[in-house]
Amino acid sequence: MSIFEAYESGKHESKVLHFAAIVKLAIIDGPINPEEETVLKRLAIKLDVSEEEVKPILKNPGKYHLMPPYSLEERIERLHDLCKIIYADHEIDEEERNLIFKYAIGLGFTTDRANKEIEKCMRVFGGDMELEN
Repeated sequence: MSIFEAYESGKHESKVLHFAAIVKLAIIDGPINPEEETVLKRLAIKLDVSEEEVKPILKNPGKYHLMPPYSLEERIERLHDLCKIIYADHEIDEEERNLIFKYAIGLGFTTDRANKEIEKCMRVFGGDMELEN
């Protein structure tokens, strides 16, 4: 296996694990609803996660661990993906808020930065502000 192939393989694995983290958030408040299912389908395509990979993740998302990306930009993007699924049902409960905080810490954010980024996501996806590019 070449260095490039190893890099690409690890990059894809990271995307699959990120998708599993998103599924964990989707099911925390019960079965996946139609809005969450729509977001999950879009994110699977965006992350290049195949239908064959999606099926076992939906069946048992808990068996997948979090693999944070190296760059800050990618970590922020991952956090925004997680926020999208939380807001797919147009509300966020305390359990979801706690889990996304744990994921933010797992992505490598400090406690302070995690809280700031989550608050920003909540304002963006709650409709209070526009997402910056």
